[in-house]
Amino acid sequence: MAKEKPLWRCCAFRLCLLSAALLFCLQLTLELRRSWSSRDRSEAQARRPSGSSPPGWANAPALPQLLPGVHPPPGVHLPPGHSRPPAASRRQVTYLRSSRRGEAELGCCPPGGSSHRKAHNELITVYWRKVQVIRFLGELCTWMWGFSSGIDLKKKEKRGRAIGDKEKETICEKQHGEFRWHIDLQPWASPSQSLDEEAMRFLKYIGTTQISCNHLIPSGLKSDSGSTKKPWPICLDEKFSLAHQIHNKRCRLYSLGLGNEDTHFELRMASDGCEVHRFDPSIKSAHVQESQHLWFHRLSIDWRDPHPAIAVHKLQSTTKKLGTILNEFGHNKIDVLKADLESAEWKILENLILEGVLDQIGQLVFEIHLHWPGFEIGGNDSSVVRFWYSLLKELERKDFRLFYTYKDLSKPQLFLKKELFNASSCYILSWVNMRWK
Repeated sequence: MAKEKPLWRCCAFRLCLLSAALLFCLQLTLELRRSWSSRDRSEAQARRPSGSSPPGWANAPALPQLLPGVHPPPGVHLPPGHSRPPAASRRQVTYLRSSRRGEAELGCCPPGGSSHRKAHNELITVYWRKVQVIRFLGELCTWMWGFSSGIDLKKKEKRGRAIGDKEKETICEKQHGEFRWHIDLQPWASPSQSLDEEAMRFLKYIGTTQISCNHLIPSGLKSDSGSTKKPWPICLDEKFSLAHQIHNKRCRLYSLGLGNEDTHFELRMASDGCEVHRFDPSIKSAHVQESQHLWFHRLSIDWRDPHPAIAVHKLQSTTKKLGTILNEFGHNKIDVLKADLESAEWKILENLILEGVLDQIGQLVFEIHLHWPGFEIGGNDSSVVRFWYSLLKELERKDFRLFYTYKDLSKPQLFLKKELFNASSCYILSWVNMRWK
């Protein structure tokens, strides 16, 4: 359930505060205009010409009776019944002593001056108070806006810090787990590092299944014409979900080969509704759709990307890594990966391990060749066998379990060009990813 925002963080509340401040400013402006217009009118009345009689003087009592000895200034009209003394040739001003010492008040000043100053002071006081209120509201709005923005920034910084930490952990995991420069070699089978000890350990490992499959489908063995075909077994136990994927016609098969005409496994999987992609550099067209679910691609799977400095590699971009092809095709997973790569399987398998592509694969069906070390694998015979064994142990670390092994007796019985332990030069092994869903 979404968490409600506090009232002070709502945009509408901030707009209301700003609107109130603007209304206060508008009201203050109107009042100032009224006050200054009334002051201008009063000053205009005070500055009227001397020929006009001020209002109220017509009914005023006799000036000599109120202030004896005080004569009006020249040019001032007296009320009816009063006249200027004839002997007054100059302006006479009489000061009245007040009860306070040092204070004198001019007798000719018009009445009401002190009340006007008092009203003006009161207006200034009201104006100053309203200015303080407006400043307070502005500071309050600014503080609330900055406070909420600061909280948002802190949350963003915290979220960014968490994402950064997660990315750092992911990078560290990839540096130490998925994306590595080399695999971890297993210890030697014996201190003597002899070929016999290494070969015995390796052959025992590939000849012993690690789990049992109750619904094993050994596709091949016998074709319709009666000729012997290679088995490419898959496991259809319910716990591995491949049978469910095939039933819903949502499975995907990648077949890697080098000029092999044995495609009965691919045809059977395509007839069952699986999306089958066969990669073979020997076909003529770049992409061929043989049937509704079967595609052929003129691509060769390699453990290296084409070198950008070599012009031949730029023109002939038919050699790519499996991870690159997955990204280009937009495929996130492969239910079954079948490989018959004629001694290139060891380096391909190493690349899948080092780049973390194994997590996207459900089952592996590989044909391995033992009559020679394979492409780009160096060292003496004992080191080569140790490298093979370490690759298979890496699969086990990735939760791949061997459920089928097949010894091809039709091939020469050679192990690194030697006749050792009645070993064949070709085996077909099948693994299942125990974490596959």
